[in-house]
Amino acid sequence: MSNVEQVIIIGSGPAGHTAAIYAARAGLRPLMFEGFSVGGVPGGQLMITTDVENFPGFPEGVSGPALMERLRKQSERFGTRMLAQDVEAILLRQRPFKVVAEGADHFAAAVIVATGAAAKYLGLESETRLMNRGVSACATCDGALPIFRNQDLIVVGGGDTAMEEATYLTRFARRVMIVHRRDELRASKIMAGRIKQNPKIELLLNQVVVEVLGQDQVSGVRLKDVRSGAVTDRPAAGVFVAIGHQPNTALFAGQVELDAAGYIVTRGRSTKTSVEGVFACGDVQDPTYRQAVSAAGSGCMAAIDCERWLDTQAHAPG
Repeated sequence: MSNVEQVIIIGSGPAGHTAAIYAARAGLRPLMFEGFSVGGVPGGQLMITTDVENFPGFPEGVSGPALMERLRKQSERFGTRMLAQDVEAILLRQRPFKVVAEGADHFAAAVIVATGAAAKYLGLESETRLMNRGVSACATCDGALPIFRNQDLIVVGGGDTAMEEATYLTRFARRVMIVHRRDELRASKIMAGRIKQNPKIELLLNQVVVEVLGQDQVSGVRLKDVRSGAVTDRPAAGVFVAIGHQPNTALFAGQVELDAAGYIVTRGRSTKTSVEGVFACGDVQDPTYRQAVSAAGSGCMAAIDCERWLDTQAHAPG
């Protein structure tokens, strides 16, 4: 087939664009499907992140959209072709691989998956309205911001991730309150034990958040006791939702190996998946770090893995 791309990249966050930069510089002429899965615009979760202070090279910080715009321009400069479309289907059991978007078929010798993961939220209108105004799903990303320093903060969740988020926030906060709907934490015993011994952490068990309070900025939460139904308000400057992430892997179910949580499984210290010629990078295969910089690093790895694999398949540029 004469219209087969050397590589198609699915996703346009830090992982996807870094993969595109490396692939384009290697002469692979990548075709990227940007998608609209987050906030109605391409660019991944950073498009709904106001301040990024921990991405190397930006000592004064940078907004998420501004960072993604720079990455996009860099991809474009090296020749990445971008389609502002969602992928509707992908067939990985045929060669070349087939990607369907807006009813059109596209074919590729290799595919790099960079579709990311979405944080799970509580589903409250007030939570959505106050996103990036005190509501966050990433303490590591946002916890050190000035608005949270020496303030009372809320962490919602009962698993190990919530415990890690709460512990991290104690570095900056005056007090951290963990809200969990059950009477026991779901976290491992060692994590739960550390939380209970931390004087800066208060456990609010058998409670659910029914509203995030505040107009232009978070001022607290409204809690409901799941046993008695009693409602109380707790003042707080921030609400960190730590109830898990959902990898964007619906397209790939049954085609590549996924772990129990739905993340794409990669092989060893590489970005190779269970399907030869398919590579995965960023949050779609990373349930642990979930940072823009780690996503970008894995995007670099995916492009290099892809280039080397194509070379073995006699698909190298030139």
